[in-house]
This record gives sequence, structure tokens and C-alpha cells, in this order.
Amino acid sequence: MNKKNKQKLNFLEGTVSNNDFLAPSYISLSNPKYIEIDNVYFSSILIINYYREQNELILKSLIDTNIDINISIFYEKQDNYKAIRELTYHIGNVGADLKTSNQNKQDIDIVAFTYNDAKYIRKELQINNEDLYYLYIYINTYSQDLKELENTLNKIEGILEGRGLNIRRAYFRQEQAYKACLPLMENNKILKEVAKRNVLTSGLICTYPFSSSAIFDENGIFSGINIYNNSLIFIDRYNTQKYKNANMCIFGTSGAGKSFYTKLLILRYRLLGIEQYIIDPEREYNNLCKNLNGALLKIGPSSNTYINIFDIRKESLEDEEQGYLANKISKLMGFFNLIFGKINEEERAILEEKIIELYEIKNINFDDKSLYKEVNYSTGIELIFKESRDMPILEDFYNILDKDEKTKIFKIKLIPFIKGSLKFFNNYTNIELNNKLIVADVYELGEENLKYGMYLFTDLFWDKIKKDRKIKKAIYLDEIWRLIGVTSNKDVASFIYKIFKTIRKYGGSSVAITQDISDIFSLENGSYGKSILNNSSIKTFFALEEENIKILEKYTNLSEKEKIEIKSLKRGECLTFVGDEHILNRICVADFEREIIENKNNSI
Repeated sequence: MNKKNKQKLNFLEGTVSNNDFLAPSYISLSNPKYIEIDNVYFSSILIINYYREQNELILKSLIDTNIDINISIFYEKQDNYKAIRELTYHIGNVGADLKTSNQNKQDIDIVAFTYNDAKYIRKELQINNEDLYYLYIYINTYSQDLKELENTLNKIEGILEGRGLNIRRAYFRQEQAYKACLPLMENNKILKEVAKRNVLTSGLICTYPFSSSAIFDENGIFSGINIYNNSLIFIDRYNTQKYKNANMCIFGTSGAGKSFYTKLLILRYRLLGIEQYIIDPEREYNNLCKNLNGALLKIGPSSNTYINIFDIRKESLEDEEQGYLANKISKLMGFFNLIFGKINEEERAILEEKIIELYEIKNINFDDKSLYKEVNYSTGIELIFKESRDMPILEDFYNILDKDEKTKIFKIKLIPFIKGSLKFFNNYTNIELNNKLIVADVYELGEENLKYGMYLFTDLFWDKIKKDRKIKKAIYLDEIWRLIGVTSNKDVASFIYKIFKTIRKYGGSSVAITQDISDIFSLENGSYGKSILNNSSIKTFFALEEENIKILEKYTNLSEKEKIEIKSLKRGECLTFVGDEHILNRICVADFEREIIENKNNSI
């Protein structure tokens, strides 16, 4: 080393390097049972033997716990030619010993055991193209409290021994075991002498360490953190190659976090430009809508926005489809079922006849061409689809019902909608829906009348969803039990089920949200609730009461462990079913997202 380089080295010795920042204050190796580094105690366990016939993941039970551990697994591939040669030599010697042995029966059995093992390994190497490896597994755990460290070690030993593994604590080898569990690829000879075991390629599968459920869809949005292994959960529910549909169910008791999670999803999908439509019966999404520059629609006594239930919209059918009026009649029957209650087949036929008569007055019939009108423009006459003003309204229907004795009972039930507290339903549509985020506020309708507003907006949003299959969109049905529960009827529930069953074809996602699980399974022995649950690829369960868990158990494949977990989940934690994966999820939110959701004067 020349003088110049030596001076440079001397200068560097007096500077602060990255190593100085990373290095601990002290390391104590004085105790053979553990290492102490900056007031943290580290201790390691070596796996020294395994079941001869392993067919399950040996580390799964350990990895699925909440124990703080580092696991290091070393595989050393051996030379097959050399291994076969040594095995053949061993088989020949042992075979000769077995023929001439006069030892006791126990010794003979042990020798025969190893003899058969050697023959089996040689056969797998020669015939089945297996490879031979040496396997080493080390487990390191840590704690700031020695008593807690000892308890953790005992817990790890119990789990491993329950899997049929033989273990040994790394006493007097703690430094080497600690280094082996660091990302340094250092497998010390002292450890190898204790932990080395041979294994064939097929046996390596049992040591696969990534056994906990994890979801990381390439184009997914961040959903939360896997409680078991702290892996990030990214879900792309629009991935048609992975999931059969993009539908979701979000269930949970009041205060468990389901509403916050729903708002978080709306916010994150809003950033992706996905069209979203929300039915809001509890006025929970108004502030979020404002902060995200969405469109807020209100229907109620104090609102000045109206939607005509008799509107036939151009987007209600796709270009190739036909039958505008027939499609509309089926939807209207669902709405009138909510108003008139259960109606029999004869009454249904009479009402359908009156609806056809009503549209005929407006020159609309089963010929789809009747939905178009001529308009004079400076460039000439053009055909355009009829507007809301060209459609009948509830008062027109009321007047038709008054002309027939058989329908006067229905007319009486329409009086609140024509002259009374619900007369805001008797208007032409006066809104334009061009926003990608629309919240329908039906809170002012009150408990008894919410179902009318929810159905009205669901019908409206469904038509918008069908407009363009190429555009991703979602409809959120909060308190969905009002539409498919015991207070609803089969026509309405069938319409909601149709949305969940077919929305996938239109690039859409239906989201069912409720805290009243018993109610969504109350209509027709729960058939509609079950159908919607089964047609949702993603199911999210926040904390639930015991009675709701029992109901849910009938319709899902909840394990005993999962039933206990749902009951004890904390706020913001949920059990998520994504396809075939069941994951305990802790919802994570950024500060700016929380500020937007909680309306702290932030908007985007």
C-alpha cells in the first residue's frame, strides 16, 4: 500500500459510516441460552429429525400463529451419481450382514430398516428422477422480556412436537443460529452437524414456508393486512380470469367498521375512475360524495329532484335487445308490489292491462319504434328517444285505475303518492346523471317508505350500468335487507337477484351491505339471501353476534375456528372470503383517506 492510499485509509477510519448507523449499541454472548442485543433477547431452535412419511406442510401450524419468529431453511443438493454409488455400496454391505448376523432381534430390525430405506432412496434416484438434498431448518424468536421469551420457546416446541418433529434448543450455538436466520446465507458447520437430514425432492414440498393465505392481485386495490402473516392484501375484484364475478357482500354489526370500509372502497375506486352508484338509506355517504365531487340525489318531502318511475330509458336495453315496454312492465310490477302488497295472479293481470293502456295513451306500445319521436332541427328531421315528459306519471295511472271498479282498491293505496306525503313520486324526472359517483339519499322517506326510494334508484342505476359493457362500474346497496327481506316481496327480490347474477356481463359489481343478517334470509326461507351470497365472489364479515353467526353458518362454509374469530374481531378487522381463500384482514387507511372519509375539509 503506497503512502497516499494509507493516508486516505487513515482519514476514513475517523468518519461515521453506514455500519455505525446500523450497528447495535452492544451484543452480549455471555449466556449460552440466548443472545442479548440492545435489550432484546434472541433464542433459536434447531429441527433435528422428522417423520419418515410426511405428507403435510410441517411449518404451517407455526407460521399461522402470531408468534414473532424468523425461519431459515437451507437445502443442499447432492451429487446423484455419488449418492447412488454410496447407497449401492451400503446396501451390499448391510445385505451381507443381515444374512450372517447372529445379533438379537432388535438389532436385526434396525439394520433391516436402514437397508430398506437405502433401497427406496436408490430406486427414487434411479427410476423416478428424484434428487437428494440435505435439509436444515432453524427457528429464531425474540422478546424484550426473558419470561416471555421462555414462554414463546415452549409454545414453538409444543407446536413442532405436535407435528412429529424432533427439536433441540441451540444452547452454546446461539450466535451461529442467529446468523443463520439473518439474510446472510450463512449455515455454520457447527449447526450442520446437528441439524442435517437427507430428503428427496418430493419431501421438500412439506417444508414449503409460504403456507398462509395471501392475495396480491396485480391490478388490485389495497384492502388491508393479513393478520396472520402481515402480508399485504390487494384485490382486483374485476379480474374475470380469477374471480367468477366482481360482487361483494359486506356484513357486520353496528360499529364494527363495515361502513368505513365501504367508504374506503368507494374512495379508492373513485381514484381509478370507476363509475359508482350508492343507495344511501341512512345518510352516511353525503359528506364523502361532497369531498369526492360526486353527484348527490335526494328524494323526499324537502327535495327538489324527482325521478319518474314510469320512465323508459334508452339504456334499459342494449342495442341488440328488443322489448322496451315488456321489460319496463316487469320492473313496474315489482314497484307496485311494494305499494299494494301481495297480489294474486288475477290482480296482476289486471294491473298489467292498465299499465299497457296507460302507455298507449302516450303512444307507446310493444313496438320499440314507438319509443322514438321526430324532432325538427335546422339540419332536418331526426328521430330521438322519448324523454321523461313524453312518459306517463303516477297521477295518470291513478286516473286510469279510478275508471274500473276492479282497480279502485289500488287507486286508494296510491292516494299518498298523488295527493299526500309521498307526492314527490308523482313528477317527471328533472335530473341529469353524468357523474361517475352518484349517491342516492333516501333518508327522508322514513322507515316505512325507504323501500320505494331504494327500488326507484336501483332501477335507475341498473339502467345506467347496462349502458356500456366496456366501462367498469359498481352499485352499492346499503341495508339491502329492505329489498330482499321479509318486508319486501318476490318480484323485488328477484330483480335484485337478477342484478347480482347478470351484472358481470356489463362489467359491473354489486355490493350488498347489511347488519341485519337474519332479515336477508327471512324471505322465501332465505333463498334470495343465499343466492346473493353465493353469487358474490368476495365476502367480508366484520364482528357479528352469536345468533347472526349461526344463521351465516347455514349458508357458508365457516369453520369452527372462523366462527370464533368472527365473534371476537376488533373494530376494523374482518374475515374475508376471496374466491377459495379465507383471510383475516386488518383494514388499513392512510391519514389523508381518513380525513376525506371523516369530512375534515378535504376533497379531491
